[in-house]
Amino acid sequence: MSLHYCVAEAINVFCAVKTAKPLALEADEPQRVAEATKRLGLKHVVITAVARDDLADGGASHFAETIRAVRAGNPEVVIEVLVPDFNLNNDALLLVIEASPEVFNHNLETVERLTPLVRSRAKYRRSLEVLSQAKIMAENIRVKMVTKSGLMLGLGETKEEILVAMDDLRKHGVEVLTMGQYLRPSENHLPVVDYIHPDVFAQLKQRALEKGFVHVSSGPLVRSSYHAGDFSPADLS
Repeated sequence: MSLHYCVAEAINVFCAVKTAKPLALEADEPQRVAEATKRLGLKHVVITAVARDDLADGGASHFAETIRAVRAGNPEVVIEVLVPDFNLNNDALLLVIEASPEVFNHNLETVERLTPLVRSRAKYRRSLEVLSQAKIMAENIRVKMVTKSGLMLGLGETKEEILVAMDDLRKHGVEVLTMGQYLRPSENHLPVVDYIHPDVFAQLKQRALEKGFVHVSSGPLVRSSYHAGDFSPADLS
């Protein structure tokens, strides 16, 4: 995908994708993604990219075009988008929401105390605001859309901080949560502080469900798109 070039969101901290000078967007990419989705017979597709801060809209229009192309070629598929924060550009955010994805995913990644260390360009409260604004926009234009976020564990956060992050996500309308073990991509990345036992992941899942999340994936191997098709907005009907 032409959206795949990282532009400086703490890449040397936890992300294994190399930074690079971004190439121009590929005009035919939305159609190619749609064709691939159809050929693979996907029932649930996750459309994602790293930050494109070099673009005025952060790549939002390209996300929207890809969503519409996939929808046109695959009317029954559930479309999930995993997006950056667009620097809280509400015009850019609205472009994505207007394309009507069923699931809107933006990862909080870590607890508030660790955000400056883990996500040097991103901000904890800004990510929450993106999730909240996405939900409000969808409701205002009558788009049926679920919001989703994810946390990496094992970076030195406390259990209480995890529970606070859950509460913050729920206060901002988030309905689906993923929690997985942070793994160090290389020696140039942040070290793992703790390896979380599967039993603890199970306990955290139960606490999240008690807090009102409608679907939770929690385990050492879980990532933001882990078994994404296990949840469908139709489950809420």
